[in-house]
Amino acid sequence: MTYSISDLAGEFDVTTRTIRFYEEKGLLKPRREGTRRIYSPADRTRLRLILRGKRLGLSLDESADIIGMYGTPGNNHRQLQKLIDKIREKREDLQRQQRDLEATLKELADAEGKCHEALSALKS
Repeated sequence: MTYSISDLAGEFDVTTRTIRFYEEKGLLKPRREGTRRIYSPADRTRLRLILRGKRLGLSLDESADIIGMYGTPGNNHRQLQKLIDKIREKREDLQRQQRDLEATLKELADAEGKCHEALSALKS
C-alpha cells in the first residue's frame, strides 16, 4: 500500500507543508513519480512516530535519533531504552515546571491577598 501526501495530511491532521518539512529534514523519503510523492508504509510509520514524539515534547532531533534506530537489527532494545530515558527526562522537566508554576501561583495569591488587605485598610 502507498500513500499520497494528501492521504497522510488528512489521516494525521497536519498540513502538506509539514510533511514536506519532515521530508526536507530527511525523516521521510517518498519515491517520486514525476512531481508526485509516493509514501510507503514505513514513511507513514515514521510520520506517526514523529508526531507522537512531538506530543511527548521531544525535539525533532530527539525524535529523529530514536526513529533512526527503528528497524535496525538488534536496536529495538536500544531504541526502547532511549525512548524511556527521554520520556523520563521530559516528565522530570514537566514536574519541575509544575512545581515552579505552583510556587508562582502561590506568590500571586499572596500578593493579591496583601493588596486586598491594603485596600480594606484604606477604606477604614
